[in-house]
Formats: sequence, C-alpha cells, structure tokens
Amino acid sequence: MMGKLKVKLVKSVIGSSKAQRATVETLGLGKINSSAEHDDSPQIRGMIRKVEHLVEVEEVE
Repeated sequence: MMGKLKVKLVKSVIGSSKAQRATVETLGLGKINSSAEHDDSPQIRGMIRKVEHLVEVEEVE
C-alpha cells in the first residue's frame, strides 16, 4: 500500500518560473506555511522534485 505525503510550502514563489508557480498551485499550496496531503505516487513525486527547493516533504502514516 502506498503512503501519504505531506507537502508544505516553506519558501516564496516570488522569482520562480511560471511552471514552478503552477506546480506549487497544483499541489494545493497557496501561501507560505500552507500544506497539503497527497497519495504517494510517481506523478506527485515528480511535481515535488520540480519545486523541491520551495517545499518540505514528510511521509505520513
């Protein structure tokens, strides 16, 4: 069974590319310190990898 990932925006998207901003929005993140939970999947992992310098990720049971 796949777990869940908690993604938290820890840095501002100001100065980021449009693609990175769109990825952050698609992950369900708005303002700094907002967080969202997603099922662990290759698609979500790929999105996180694109903006890993802006987010913090932890695995949730």
